[in-house]
Amino acid sequence: MPFATARTVSLQGALGHVIDVQTDVSPGQVGTTLVGRPDASIQEARDRCRMAIINSSLTWPATKRITILLSPADLPKRGTHFDLAIACSVLAADGRLPGAALDGAALIGELTLDGGLRSVPGVLPMVLAAADRGIRRVFVPEPQAAEAAMVPGMSVLGMRSLAQVVAELRGEEVPEADPVAAASGSRLLSWRGEERMEEVDLADLMGLADARFAIEVAAAGGHHLMLSGPKGAGKTTIAERIPTLLPDLTAEEALELTALHSLAGVLDPGAGMIRRPPFSAPHHDASKASLIGGGSGQVRPGAVSLAHAGVLFLDEFPLFRSDVIEAMRQPLESGDVVIARTDEQVRLPARGMVVLACNPCPCGDFSPAAANNRCTCKEVARRDYRNKITGPVADRVDILRHVEPLQPFERNDRFARPEDSASVRLRVTQARRRQAERYAEVGWRLNAHVPGAALRDSWSLDEAGRDRLDGDIYDAKITSRGAVRVHRLAWTVLDLQCPRDPGRRPGVSEVETALALRRGDPLPLAALRRRAS
Repeated sequence: MPFATARTVSLQGALGHVIDVQTDVSPGQVGTTLVGRPDASIQEARDRCRMAIINSSLTWPATKRITILLSPADLPKRGTHFDLAIACSVLAADGRLPGAALDGAALIGELTLDGGLRSVPGVLPMVLAAADRGIRRVFVPEPQAAEAAMVPGMSVLGMRSLAQVVAELRGEEVPEADPVAAASGSRLLSWRGEERMEEVDLADLMGLADARFAIEVAAAGGHHLMLSGPKGAGKTTIAERIPTLLPDLTAEEALELTALHSLAGVLDPGAGMIRRPPFSAPHHDASKASLIGGGSGQVRPGAVSLAHAGVLFLDEFPLFRSDVIEAMRQPLESGDVVIARTDEQVRLPARGMVVLACNPCPCGDFSPAAANNRCTCKEVARRDYRNKITGPVADRVDILRHVEPLQPFERNDRFARPEDSASVRLRVTQARRRQAERYAEVGWRLNAHVPGAALRDSWSLDEAGRDRLDGDIYDAKITSRGAVRVHRLAWTVLDLQCPRDPGRRPGVSEVETALALRRGDPLPLAALRRRAS
């Protein structure tokens, strides 16, 4: 039969589309034509596939006209992972493979000239998309078989070469492939968080009861946090310990995060599914594309998406470029990143906690509470530095805390017993479990994810708490966006402090604590006492 169809997957961001690679091999002017909006890397697949087939001791139909359609034709296609499907569809159309063997299978992988299969980024989201379309068998490069096998119900065949794939489709004995040649260049970059994350603990922090309470609330509800204070006060030390307060990822979160790392090409093929919340801390000279996502050619996730369900820490936030600071508005507000281009629009999840840290001035020494203020900056320099974080960006942050250096009596207190991360993580896990139960029917996971309208309609404050918050809105002490964030914070405070009272709604006490967290005011003593008890 001069016509055959193989299937593969095209990615638009984290969203996959099953592509039919339809090939016609018939008499006519000799040549190979690729249609269906392929990019340059797919156009070059003609030569890669031809030499891979020849060097695998198979026959390329060199005396016939070959037409290859990537369907649907109106969808842009990018990437070298189309190679395996193109080669197999050509062989099937030329009668070298049984066409029925390609039914119900997806083929993913880049071919080398000697017929080896190389790893490609994005295998996990591709296999997820194939499973959604009812495909139950997938061929992938051998190093990525474990990654593809994370998708439930999928039969995964990890192959080293085109010859092995052809033998499997023919029902023949699968030949051995040269492991060195087949795996050449197949290793992907491994995205590593801070290795010292396993060595830090909240018990290392002396004092700072105010900041400890703030990060516990932030971790429990998934709220964004801004830490300000002079250099050396402990902002980075606090931020690095937030992941130790977070419970393990749920199965759904782990699959989403692992798919994003696969798409970015930073997933270690042998590491398995990511189970712990990630921690990402890019330098302040990071580009907009590296932080938000984008890049030339296929859109790749940025650091804000790679920290999905974890923590993104932006130290020295005012030193980031102004376009990067303003681009953070969308992930702070909606938990998604939408990258729009002429021919496509890509949506990437970014529902991680964003922790911002900033000094009060360029030199970092300004501290109005200190008896001896060593700041040498002029007031205009301090004002310009603070104004780099614009009002709309700051308004999207849930919690503001000012951190002052420890006093000598706090640092040298031999009787102090700071609470460790495990104890706090237990309370955070219980609070998150309560939120999951509350929102089970609507699909949200944390208080920070619930839209304002849904909060007002279904999970309102009690009457006294609502009156307290409305008073600040009417007096223009807080914006409508800020009021929604206070409402969310009040629920998280209640989830932490009253886990055994499921029928209670946040009242004046929780609203007062939430307002203090939101504005950076001193916390009510009652809140700290309840936490200590």
